[in-house]
Amino acid sequence: MNDLPVQYVSDEQGEVTSVILSIELWRDILSELETQHLLKSGAMRQRLLAARQRSVGVAFDTAIAELGLE
Repeated sequence: MNDLPVQYVSDEQGEVTSVILSIELWRDILSELETQHLLKSGAMRQRLLAARQRSVGVAFDTAIAELGLE
């Protein structure tokens, strides 16, 4: 049995013309495509890599207070 939640749709000649897949898998695919698109830009690639290496964040409540949005 196939592990991927994909169904193939064929025409009268048996040629695969489309697929049906879960929304979860579709969102994963879109996410990967967006990441690939962003990585094409050198500046964006550096920003993404820097963000990925950051391990320290700011708590939401702290950010709201610092921005004066309380």
